[in-house]
Amino acid sequence: MKAVHFGAGNIGRGFVGLLLHEAGIEVVFADVQDALITALKEADSYTVHAVGSSGRDTVVEGFRAVNSASELEAVVQEIATADIVTTAVGAHILKFVAPAIAQGIAARPADAGRVAVMACENAINATDILEAEVRSAYEGEDLEARALFANTAVDRIVPAQAPDAGLDVTVETFFEWAVERGPFDGAEPDIPGITWVEDLEPYIERKLFTVNTGHAATAWFGWAVGIEKISDAISEPSIRGKVAAALAETATLLVTKHGFSAEQQQAYVSTILERFANPHLPDTVERVGRAPERKLSRHERIIGPAAELAERGLDHHSLVAVLAAALRFTPEGDEEVVRVQELLATGDADQVTATLTGLAADHPLHPAVREAVAARIAELQA
Repeated sequence: MKAVHFGAGNIGRGFVGLLLHEAGIEVVFADVQDALITALKEADSYTVHAVGSSGRDTVVEGFRAVNSASELEAVVQEIATADIVTTAVGAHILKFVAPAIAQGIAARPADAGRVAVMACENAINATDILEAEVRSAYEGEDLEARALFANTAVDRIVPAQAPDAGLDVTVETFFEWAVERGPFDGAEPDIPGITWVEDLEPYIERKLFTVNTGHAATAWFGWAVGIEKISDAISEPSIRGKVAAALAETATLLVTKHGFSAEQQQAYVSTILERFANPHLPDTVERVGRAPERKLSRHERIIGPAAELAERGLDHHSLVAVLAAALRFTPEGDEEVVRVQELLATGDADQVTATLTGLAADHPLHPAVREAVAARIAELQA
């Protein structure tokens, strides 16, 4: 079997590419970064260092690489003979890789069977986003006969890497790659690293509202007291308590909405907090907390669960406290931070709440969020 994977960065090499390789699948990395693709073409192997309990090193070899900008025809031909296409490029980049995927699908021989397309992004139902873009770019009426699209939920912490790491990647030992079973019609590929599920939504939301909510909360609370590393921040009792309180609220939502048992979700939360505390992962609060504009949007990791809790009349004040910390997150060099702070410095509470969170004025979460926004505005406009 062969897989074409778009996005040869740390997540691509250290997570998706690794699991495909371990399944005995030939991996072809596609990326637009010249230096990275050149390095992959010249390398015989790279090593993935899984750190933490039961840590181990895995040597990845037998891969190939193509430049999806300057070698488009080569990418198309690789997809034309592939069994799987995956991505780890960021949800906002999917629209740029979709045309090449569409061309590759169209170039497949009629008897090649369907290629499985799976977007492995940190977003809800990212494959749906990719499929829509592929359909828009596809020329022909036979897309369903040539390709299938399956949503996934991915979870593995891949921190910023050491400057001298080269192609090697350091990751945590824990990972989860859940894929919806239905689109495969009983013909799922044999990839041991995948958990096949009938309904993906509970797994997507469990990850987003636990791992991503908790990670961002740890970063923003850590930044507020001058802590540099995520592992140090979550080890601070006061911060751990605030993060745990926010995750207790999201746990209530997940148990109520998706039927996870309270014990099952608490065990998951405990595992997540221990993952954050892994001293072998040199992640910083500045890196994890960046992009607050996106992370505070309507259906993301803070407002999303808080809104659903408010709609159900359930407690959400700890999540609002996380939002308040995000409004005070001000590292240099992040365009989203600049936009958020400019909005707070020049707007009024109603305008900023609507712009940042997308909440309607009559939503039950709106008063608490508006109050937090107004407090930050008062600090900046005093």
